Amino acid sequence: MKIAYLGAGTWGFCLSLLLSENGHDVTLWAKDPELVKTLLKKREHPKLPGFKNEKIRITSDLSQTLKNAELIVESVTSSGVRPVFEEVVSLGKVSCPVIITSKGIEQDTGLLLPEVVAQVLGKNHRSQIGCLSGPSHAEEVIRKLPTAIVCSAYDKELMKKILEIFSTPYFRIYPNSDINGVAFGGAMKNIVAIACGIALGLGFGDNTVAALMTRGLHEMRKLSAAKECNPETLNGLSGLGDLCVTCMSKHSRNNKFGKLIGEGVDAKKAQEKIGMVVEGIYTCVSAFQLGKKHHIPIPITEAVYSILYEGLNPRDAVKTLLQRAIKEEHL
Repeated sequence: MKIAYLGAGTWGFCLSLLLSENGHDVTLWAKDPELVKTLLKKREHPKLPGFKNEKIRITSDLSQTLKNAELIVESVTSSGVRPVFEEVVSLGKVSCPVIITSKGIEQDTGLLLPEVVAQVLGKNHRSQIGCLSGPSHAEEVIRKLPTAIVCSAYDKELMKKILEIFSTPYFRIYPNSDINGVAFGGAMKNIVAIACGIALGLGFGDNTVAALMTRGLHEMRKLSAAKECNPETLNGLSGLGDLCVTCMSKHSRNNKFGKLIGEGVDAKKAQEKIGMVVEGIYTCVSAFQLGKKHHIPIPITEAVYSILYEGLNPRDAVKTLLQRAIKEEHL
């Protein structure tokens, strides 16, 4: 297939390489012309040294990327999904399937990213929108380490197509028809990962992280009702699986960011030290807004929001969480 790949971060570069090796004709688009120059010169991503791809075309020309595309795959930032697809629409009608790999919830609207794309492209295109989500760091997938993730779509035939296009012997994909649940789990786990990082930065241990992950998953299941998800989806790869890898991995930007916050680094400097987008910072606002709108208590998310946006001291946030009234555990 002729594939237009939007977004040349580590995940975009990694998946475009995978698709190219699967025999597809891939054009990789990046908004930043300087990044394009670097990628064209070295044929490898600066954050993924040692993995070259001579086959994919790389450009900052969006119209050229989209020309005759049979499939669009995106890996831009969650806040960038709407403006990028508005630009796509401005260049002409989209008639091919679109696969979302970014993870987030749009601020103010509360829309999941597949919903954002469906809104921009129009309701008639809804059946051609799908997504990929799950525990999958680019640093490991590009090394062809065994990975299992989930695909979903509004249309079951498109789910089958995603399986065919992306599957490899090391990249295993499970279909799940609950597209809202798949997208929601991938978005929410980033907030819990920031909370776990903050705990580690404060000097707490594995017990604390385990508690935050478990209660964080409980929060995810509760809030999923606001997006009409099947809560059982959150027990799978796109929920619990992604939660584990993001809260515990050395590759996790959200966890690293939280750790810096716990150590006393301010949010702006922490982001600069990470050097890449930390999606949980953006999605934390969206989740906080959803909780308030639907009157669903999500104390861990609320604590992260207060630390990042209201100046709450992380140690005071921990005290607040520990002083909450004790109730019987419900799963």
